[in-house]
Amino acid sequence: MLQRVLSVIGAYKIYEKWLWLQVKNGIKPEHIAIILDGNRRWANDQESNPWLVDKWGHNQGADTVEQLLDWCQMFGLKYVTLYTFSTENFSRNPEEIAKIMQIAEERFRKLLTDERVHRNKVHVKIIGRANLLPTSLQNAITDVEKATENYDCYFWNFAFAYGGRAEIVDAAKTIAMKVKSGELNVDEVNETSFEKYLYTSHMTKQDPDMIIRTSGEERLSGFLLWQAAYSELLFLDVYWPDFRLIDLLRAIRVFQHRKRRFGS
Repeated sequence: MLQRVLSVIGAYKIYEKWLWLQVKNGIKPEHIAIILDGNRRWANDQESNPWLVDKWGHNQGADTVEQLLDWCQMFGLKYVTLYTFSTENFSRNPEEIAKIMQIAEERFRKLLTDERVHRNKVHVKIIGRANLLPTSLQNAITDVEKATENYDCYFWNFAFAYGGRAEIVDAAKTIAMKVKSGELNVDEVNETSFEKYLYTSHMTKQDPDMIIRTSGEERLSGFLLWQAAYSELLFLDVYWPDFRLIDLLRAIRVFQHRKRRFGS
């Protein structure tokens, strides 16, 4: 049995290296966004595992996020935006929501002292209606955002309490108030100026080159509705906790083979 496991690991490493050689010299996406889907279904598949503590799989999903951020830095991907919790998710089981908030607070506190973040000058930002989150989580978010606000080598964005329609509505409200107060002329409102009021306005590259969704579902579920106009979409039949480096490499390989015309 051990020999078989070692054989599988060896084959995986060979395949991983082969994929890396295929994509390393190709065009790399500058901004990738991922819809982290499938934590609960992954946990349901593990019900026979007596060692599984987290019945929803969110801890395992958070571990995969930490791995992903290492892979993205290894590959030099400057902008990463992760869909972690939507405004619609507040309708879930209160016990599950409390668990997610607890995990999120723990992980943001961990980011605050993560040497990778400070060594690589990573700007950490939460996009969404953070005011809907528990106060202790809001404090953790504020701390990590303040500690990294002057970094600009990498950008890690966590869409938390996020909705694409809510983002557009919030931007429209801000613009309307500025027009009403005389700070902004209505004739100055166009696509370029509108983007300055989106949650992603802190980045020079707001639009993702590639959006990945795990779990086999094939929809955006309100994710980056404005920014995704010309994003390449990839839907992977793997639950988020099982996402591996080879899945990222294969996604990048698909991206490199796409012909991007941007409507021209």
